[in-house]
Amino acid sequence: MQWVRIAELPNYVGQDVELRGWVHNYRSSGKIQFIIFRDGTGICQAVLFIKDVPSEVFEAGKRLTQESSLIIRGTVRKDDRAPGGYEVGIKEMEVVQLAEEYPITPKEHGTEFLMDHRHLWIRSPRQTAILRIRNEITMAIHQFLQERGFILTEAPILMGTSAEGGATLFETKYVNDEPAYLSQSGQLYVEATAMALGRVYTFGPAFRAEKSKTRRHLIEFWMVEPEMAYCTHEENMKLQEEMVCYIVQRVLERRAADLKTIGRDTAMLERVKPPFPRITYTEAVEMLQRLHKPEDEWQPIPWGEDFGAPHEVAITQQFDRPVFVEKFPTKVKAFYMQPDPENPEVVLGADLLAPEGYGEIIGGSERIHDPELLAQRFEQEKLDPKTYGWYMDLRKYGSVPHSGFGLGIERTVAWICGLDHVRETIPFARLLNRLHP
Repeated sequence: MQWVRIAELPNYVGQDVELRGWVHNYRSSGKIQFIIFRDGTGICQAVLFIKDVPSEVFEAGKRLTQESSLIIRGTVRKDDRAPGGYEVGIKEMEVVQLAEEYPITPKEHGTEFLMDHRHLWIRSPRQTAILRIRNEITMAIHQFLQERGFILTEAPILMGTSAEGGATLFETKYVNDEPAYLSQSGQLYVEATAMALGRVYTFGPAFRAEKSKTRRHLIEFWMVEPEMAYCTHEENMKLQEEMVCYIVQRVLERRAADLKTIGRDTAMLERVKPPFPRITYTEAVEMLQRLHKPEDEWQPIPWGEDFGAPHEVAITQQFDRPVFVEKFPTKVKAFYMQPDPENPEVVLGADLLAPEGYGEIIGGSERIHDPELLAQRFEQEKLDPKTYGWYMDLRKYGSVPHSGFGLGIERTVAWICGLDHVRETIPFARLLNRLHP
């Protein structure tokens, strides 16, 4: 018999196949046993009927435990009542291992218990669905960028400079005892490869030692960071809009069953179509002042301060799709962002906020390309010209206007899946007080 995956069963109705996987659940009713079987691609029902198999096989079925590993062989049947819509009538069964008593049962478990057993929790239908959606998002990003002429390039994880500021740096010692830092972002390096290849992106982990326990923060997370030579702020936002729409549409088309498994209401996702609304930072500050009520736990901010999570939530609740907030004050954004020629107090940059209270998923900007202006920024930020000399070189030798952005994978997964916390968006979350498993 041919070994197939559960996701392929619709192609084999009426045929005999072999499945290899694990027992997700089990129940018996006299002469018939029902094994809910999983293999990583989905779940199906396997039926062990006493008259269809030798007695020793039927008796072996009675001893099965949750997460026991099995190889089953039998006939595929369409059955809308069965989990996954298909079942397999077992003819042969091979027990690879009888699992010990499994610590995660169908009963309710606390979050800390589940996180302590994350290496096992990820086997559950909800978690495997989330991880398949994460994979779909990742593949959608690669395909979108590759189809538009972007070259995948790599930025170092061990860096000699800070990209986003010193407060959240992980410092270590390099092999020659020189200080080194885990990357907060690959952006400075991907600017260099953009000057070589035109359109590039890096896709990798980033590390920020933020002492935060919010539902939106991880210590270790993943980002995709495209960078484009000869690209304006407007063109940058247009690409972001196209990419987010592409991602959402692909997940809706290819992961409908997984979205259903996790209980995601897709109505809001179906509204994610261009154009996205745009407001300026100034308009957002004024909006927050109008929206604020005495009973709110957050306070409006004066012009010049950055938004907190509650402010982003309040803003996104006014829109039914992602919204760009652009032209932030220069003093609250990174040193490399290009000032607006019409108002140098703000930058040509934008944050893309996801609806339903999920907040920022993308930060991007046009970069400073004038060497004199960048030198001024170095001085204002007290950045060592020797350490950042290579970055200044990009402005000395064929500098051009260029732009880019960073999209956080975990926040995007949380939004598309409708999750309450980013800890479920990655196989093994690194949180403020969690380094294991």
